[in-house]
Amino acid sequence: MTLTIGVAGVGAVFFHSKRRPVGAPVTWGEAMAAAVFAFLLFFWWYGVIPHQWLTWADNELGWTVDNLLVESTGNVPITISMRVIRDFVVLGIYGLGIALHIGLFAMWQDRAKERPKAIPASRYGRPLVRERS
Repeated sequence: MTLTIGVAGVGAVFFHSKRRPVGAPVTWGEAMAAAVFAFLLFFWWYGVIPHQWLTWADNELGWTVDNLLVESTGNVPITISMRVIRDFVVLGIYGLGIALHIGLFAMWQDRAKERPKAIPASRYGRPLVRERS
């Protein structure tokens, strides 16, 4: 449920960036609402979602230090518990959150740039348009 809310927040920013006119003046109230929403997304992606995952993995799934994934043997001198996997999942959540935030910031800043027109190409990859001299 928490991941669904986080993705919905990212989607809201994505759809609002398509509707907001480029260069439109921003009022004080709009700026404050955007700042509160950005803080809410940061708090959600880096606080709530990882906390809910850690709580679920510890309590419901039982991924503790006692639950071993790989046990040390004579040939493999390493022990990996399910707590390590739990922590790697949290690392992935943080990585996804930072990638989404950087992507949204870049998308918002680049929304005014014109996209280059596609030039038709031959089946060999060369442009079909001749330059006039």
